[in-house]
Amino acid sequence: MAISDDGSSVDDQVLMSEALKKAKAENILVSSHCEDKLLSGSGVVNRGFTATRLGLRGISKESEYLRIARDIGLAEKSGAAIHIAHVSCSDSVEIIAQARKKGIRVTCEAAPHHFALNEEAVLGYDPNMKMNPPLRGKLDVKAIKEGLKNGVIDAIASDHAPHTENEKDIEFDRAEFGVIGLETELAVAITELVDKGILDWKGLIEKVSCNPAKILGIKKGALGVGNDADIVVIDPNKEWVVRKEDFLSKSKNSAFIGKKLKGKIEYTFCNGEIVYQNGIHS
Repeated sequence: MAISDDGSSVDDQVLMSEALKKAKAENILVSSHCEDKLLSGSGVVNRGFTATRLGLRGISKESEYLRIARDIGLAEKSGAAIHIAHVSCSDSVEIIAQARKKGIRVTCEAAPHHFALNEEAVLGYDPNMKMNPPLRGKLDVKAIKEGLKNGVIDAIASDHAPHTENEKDIEFDRAEFGVIGLETELAVAITELVDKGILDWKGLIEKVSCNPAKILGIKKGALGVGNDADIVVIDPNKEWVVRKEDFLSKSKNSAFIGKKLKGKIEYTFCNGEIVYQNGIHS
């Protein structure tokens, strides 16, 4: 297998280049989970002191940001639009910021666990703290929050990854990657971003609703005549503790179990119909 200068296989790079060219021709957005598996290998947590302390194999930040740099470069050559999923480290934020300055058509998102938690959360070997990309260092968390504040990071996405108990409730290095996030995404964002002055309410709505709709080119994310009546009604000041038994999801693999959060969804409307009311899903 031939290897390119950035460490990825030439075949893989050619395939991505061709995909972007076809996407450009069809005016389709390409969303990329940027990971160089030659670099991440069999790692399970962020590479660094915490990984060494736990005796677990690490996943380098290079496995993410070098692939982001490669894919953005290919997008620039093709003229295609590219969306980078779940940005987790400071280097990635900087690469995307520089690409924006060059006028490259790139957008990106961050997940709540990547701006609310850092690698120290894995010290208890809790498999619910195992996700891909992994929880990074404190400086990376700071960079993600700054990216959300200054607009480099366009959107907040749950990175919802449900698993059964037998896939998660085992040894850390054998457990599956991923955590659920749909039922905690908004409250984590309110607690970590709005309450701490990183985003105002308008900014939060843009990140979780308006911008995702624009990026995907769908008729969502706004209230108006002719729009789908998909609405949530929240109590912004209500505090609650995340409990495993309260999840409506069949999967319970949340990174926020036991955490006190602020902001509670009281009603959810889908196409104008109430589908959720005070903890009851219809």
